[in-house]
Amino acid sequence: MTLFTAKDDDHSPEQGLKSIRWPLRLTWAGIWAEVLVQAFWPLIALVLAVLAVLMLGLHDSVPMSVVTGAVVAVTLAAVGALVYALRHLRIPRRIEALTRLDASLPGRPIQALMDVQAIGTGDDASAAVWQAHQRRMAARAAVAQAVPADLRMARRDPFALRYVALLAFVTALVFGSVLRIGSVAGLTAGGGALASGPVWEGWAEPPRYTGKPTLYLSDLAEGPLNLPAGTLITLRMYGEVGALSVSETVSGQSQPEGDTPAIVQDFKVSQSGQIAIDGPNGRAWDVTMLPDAKPQVEIAGPPEVTALGEMQLPFVARDDYGVEAGEARIDLDLAAVDRRYGLAIDPDPRAEMIVSLSLSLPIARDRRDFEENLIDDFSKHPWANLPVTVTLSVLDASEQQATTPPTQMTLPGRRFFDPLAAAVIEQRRDLLWAKGNAGTLAQVLRAVSYRPEDVFRSDTAALRLRRLIERIEIRARYGLSDEVQTEIADDLWDLAIELEEGVLADALDRMRRAQERLQEAMKNGASDAEIAELMEELRRATDDYMRQLQRQQAQEGENGDQQQGQQGETMQMTQDDLQRMMDRIQELMEQGRMAEAEQALRELQEMMENMRVTQGQPGEGGQSEGEQAMEGLADSLREQQELSDQAFRDLQDRFNPNADDGQQQGQDQGQQPGPQQEGNQPGQPGQQPGQNNGQGEPGQGQGSIADRQQALRDELRRQEGRLPGGGTPEGDAARDALDRAGRAMDGAEEALRRDDLAEAIDNQSQAMEALREGMRALGEAMEQDQQASEPGQGTAQGNRRAENTDPLGREQGANGAQGSEGDLALDNDAYGRARELLDEIRRRSGEATRPEVERDYLRRLLDRF
Repeated sequence: MTLFTAKDDDHSPEQGLKSIRWPLRLTWAGIWAEVLVQAFWPLIALVLAVLAVLMLGLHDSVPMSVVTGAVVAVTLAAVGALVYALRHLRIPRRIEALTRLDASLPGRPIQALMDVQAIGTGDDASAAVWQAHQRRMAARAAVAQAVPADLRMARRDPFALRYVALLAFVTALVFGSVLRIGSVAGLTAGGGALASGPVWEGWAEPPRYTGKPTLYLSDLAEGPLNLPAGTLITLRMYGEVGALSVSETVSGQSQPEGDTPAIVQDFKVSQSGQIAIDGPNGRAWDVTMLPDAKPQVEIAGPPEVTALGEMQLPFVARDDYGVEAGEARIDLDLAAVDRRYGLAIDPDPRAEMIVSLSLSLPIARDRRDFEENLIDDFSKHPWANLPVTVTLSVLDASEQQATTPPTQMTLPGRRFFDPLAAAVIEQRRDLLWAKGNAGTLAQVLRAVSYRPEDVFRSDTAALRLRRLIERIEIRARYGLSDEVQTEIADDLWDLAIELEEGVLADALDRMRRAQERLQEAMKNGASDAEIAELMEELRRATDDYMRQLQRQQAQEGENGDQQQGQQGETMQMTQDDLQRMMDRIQELMEQGRMAEAEQALRELQEMMENMRVTQGQPGEGGQSEGEQAMEGLADSLREQQELSDQAFRDLQDRFNPNADDGQQQGQDQGQQPGPQQEGNQPGQPGQQPGQNNGQGEPGQGQGSIADRQQALRDELRRQEGRLPGGGTPEGDAARDALDRAGRAMDGAEEALRRDDLAEAIDNQSQAMEALREGMRALGEAMEQDQQASEPGQGTAQGNRRAENTDPLGREQGANGAQGSEGDLALDNDAYGRARELLDEIRRRSGEATRPEVERDYLRRLLDRF
């Protein structure tokens, strides 16, 4: 019976030996390289060192006796290197390359191809086996690669002398000249030729700020030469004095005649011209000077001013080699000032009246062409809101300066919309304008504050202004120094800020104050940034007022019957209604419809005067602050649970799309849904676990989950600000727990945006645990408040507290913890479902077919629960 009938000619022994022809040659060449390097490395290192010394011209700077001794030492070293090379030189044979190549292959196939069959030559089966073995060896030999040469010399050269010689040679190539080797010919004549033969060398060193390299003139051929302005030319002449002479017309200086030629000449390029070296090996270059252009600077647009008075003035600067520094100068445009009232007299001469600011320049970017902003706040400066001229100037490295034409503008500063605050700021400006205005401004301030009950909202502010007026009158009578003038100006500024922003504790007054400021801003044509800032302030004040009304309702809970009777005459609004009204007002202002915006603002103000703010449904307006906080935390916990379940389902669908088959089958058999399936969000009825809330396929919807996680974190931050029980241990514990929950939510959001679902689920679990701790601590604080107030049974608060349930549907106890009175606590099936859930987790964690990341998460769940 024939076992092998086919024969692969491509992998025959002869073809296998032919395929290693070039790898064998390259390996043999590598062995030659090893032998030559090992034998001649001392000679090569010596040659490189001698060439480095000659190219650097070191032999020209030492006495002739030293040069002679060095020549003898180099000769002896060269003889020793040759002897060393002859002793270690050997001719590598071809068999060495073949052996090395065969050793690099598994099974030494080359040796197998060269073998012959020793026994069984007459047996067809044995011959067929041998041929198959040869073909396999030929296939292995066909993929042979040349063995690289081993040129490591650390054992033979422990002091790395070869690297020292190579470094010296590379240094000579960069800083030396090959032409200096020709001067060695003078050594054979005993140094006479060196002493008499003239030699020169020169360098052209451009200014450092140009970034151009230094040129070695001895290596440059004659012809045109482009050099930047200010390039330093240095020429050195050696040999007989007068044999070489230099003539140049690039420095612009006249050369004296009759003087002895200098051995060293240096000059700077200040114009185009010619540089010539007359004598042996002399050269000449036609130099074209590259001028250094002046820098340029210009103001790129009008200044932008924020709501608090910070100015941003854009400017553009450029230079061929880069701008080094810049300055902005602001001068008072006295001719454009409206010289009335306190500005009618001449201003006092003061050193700080001339404003000089350094321009901000790029640190890491290129300074040859850039755009930056001049940012500063001039709200407290005496020239704020007065006409000025702004001049920008920049300087380059060659100290060339460029200046913009004076630009007329009004120096931006903070605008005050409160009439009394604006009057105080105006009198502060007059005081800083000239000390002679002190008496007049005191009279003006007395007139403004004549009836303090009509203009001041705080007795403290009225008292502060009265004291300031008295101080100004005394100082005006006996003399006003610069220090006192500055102190009074600072006090007036602080008083104006207090009048503008207010320090009122009452939320209703703050809201009214914000509304009045916004009305004044719309009347005075404020900028978009100022209106946006004031609108945000109105939102905050309205939010504070709503919280105050809620606290008042909680305190007046015992009079609930009377409030219910009056509710028909009182307007009810929710937070969403208020937000929609304020959004409408802001939209009208952004569209420039100021009349409609003022009308809407007045309507809002009238509504806020008589309304009852409720949070949620109208029937929940009587909840206490603690109960509302507990309800908000319960909603946050429920939302966090849903996000965690969604992330876990996405993780399952990503690694095992059929992972939910067992769970779905259990549900079909009549199992009750778990907590994660209860309480679907509004607008998502009947959502199945496998769905992704409309977020796309698994792995593609994490962006939406991350956005929901971020929104939940923002809601929790808002709830932290409204959390009651401040100053008590239980209240502090609740705040600490919510702070931990917030950090865990931040970590979950970052993990979701990185598409790391496992880490996100861990952080979400930590957030839920922290939320539960916060709710328990808040419940204890509420219990202590209840014990302190001792409300009777049957009250509205007691009934609402009895109706509260936690996110899992269980009734809460008196302290906000899980109670035992509810039906769910008596339902033994809940414990059975918990055991079934744990058994399912254990089963899935033991399945080796599941991804490792999912199994790690399941094991962490078992460790936690």
